[in-house]
Amino acid sequence: MNTTVKNVFGVAAAILLLLGMNAWTNNNSSPSLPDYATENNVTSAENRSVSSLLDLNNAIVDIAEKTNPAVVMITTEKVQEQRIMRNPFSQFFGNPNGQQDPETREYTQRGLGSGVIVSEDGYILTNNHVIEDVDEIKIQLFNGDEVEAELIGTDPATDIAVVKVDMDNLPAVKMGNSEALKVGAFVLAIGSPLSQNLAHTVSFGIVSAKSRSIGLINSGAGYEDFIQTDAAINPGNSGGALIDMNGELVGINSAIASRSGGNDGIGFAIPISLAKRIMDDLIDDGEVSRGYLGLYFGGEVDRTMAKALGLDNARGIIVARVEEDGPSDNAGLREQDVIVAIDGDQITDWNMFRSRVASMKPNDVVELDILRDGEAKTLTVTLGERNDETVASVRPEQAESMEEKLGFTVTDLDANIRRQLELDSSEDGVVVSRIKDSSNAYERGLRRGDVITTVKNKKVESATEFYDELEKLEEKGDEVVLLKIIRNNGNQFIAFELE
Repeated sequence: MNTTVKNVFGVAAAILLLLGMNAWTNNNSSPSLPDYATENNVTSAENRSVSSLLDLNNAIVDIAEKTNPAVVMITTEKVQEQRIMRNPFSQFFGNPNGQQDPETREYTQRGLGSGVIVSEDGYILTNNHVIEDVDEIKIQLFNGDEVEAELIGTDPATDIAVVKVDMDNLPAVKMGNSEALKVGAFVLAIGSPLSQNLAHTVSFGIVSAKSRSIGLINSGAGYEDFIQTDAAINPGNSGGALIDMNGELVGINSAIASRSGGNDGIGFAIPISLAKRIMDDLIDDGEVSRGYLGLYFGGEVDRTMAKALGLDNARGIIVARVEEDGPSDNAGLREQDVIVAIDGDQITDWNMFRSRVASMKPNDVVELDILRDGEAKTLTVTLGERNDETVASVRPEQAESMEEKLGFTVTDLDANIRRQLELDSSEDGVVVSRIKDSSNAYERGLRRGDVITTVKNKKVESATEFYDELEKLEEKGDEVVLLKIIRNNGNQFIAFELE
């Protein structure tokens, strides 16, 4: 598990995505506050009513006491190999002793994160980045007991993972309604920031905003609908609980925006409505199924675009193309239609729209409010199933079988990834979504975000085609893979050995 800092707020601000740390060794009423004293109206402190403030304080204390036991500390271990050079001058003068350089040695990389018990029989919600690619997962309960956990499934596209411990009668937190959460509502953040010594830290704040999408997950290729909060969140809080004033779980803490790497009052949590849907899919089916519209993103409608289209307001997204015989096509959606709302909710941007669709299941019915030639229409669409991208990993064996040989994984290009990478719509290929820095491919220059267009001069247009070509090479006994990639709008070639 790696700690990553991303500059998504410009040069001045950095995003700390992996809050899991790697180490090398409705009471909605507002309290009544007293009036400020003036020169002519001085009120002694003992005469002021503080009952409402005490009630608020007692409520927070009660919520913390009841929910804290449902939050666990997660520690992980992963055995890594490190290449070492015993003789630093051998690369220039050779090794007179005939010793082989470089050598390798193993070391254990340890990680720290948080999780939330959501069922009495041991299911625990956390972040994918907390447990990603680790060899061992241990859970430390509120009473200090430590037990090994089993990985049930992961969904990198939403940064959600589910683990389970073989225990009963655990203190599970009740899941709330994140859809009903209001900006300004009080919330508690509970987790294990910075170190094991700070386990079960409780911080207090408000909901600062909802439906934030800032390109944290999979370099912007994931599905984001974050709750923003100013409750203190720090590295190690990842996977912890965001609790409302009903004492219910409304979010899974996931990331922070920070200049310093610590808390700057801008934290992000995955809404429990989304997390629960992903969790249920992973537990019940072993994979995540997502709704699919079958349309291609043509751009967001700003003032200039609205003027060009003859629209009064700058809102919505433009349909660039509709997949033939897809759900949108069957519902009557056309190229250049402007989608302004989904199920009555106004569309703010493309990320919000695609995340909303992906949060639904196949065969769900949605209503799209559109503008066509300036005329308002409403279309009813029955969602299909998204099957053109890698959306979930059921068990660790599935991902490990590919990464063991390649050291990286790829996903299909979609409209959002093309936009993020500024790719022309005519470019086909797959994008590197994850890569191990210890892999041969990484050492030879392959990086996350690279777009692979050919494998040994064979064009690939999907992740399935890419892995099929690799399997063919392996069957033929080829040990070296030649890739043509696109990086920074330029073409490059990278060759690496299969591991």
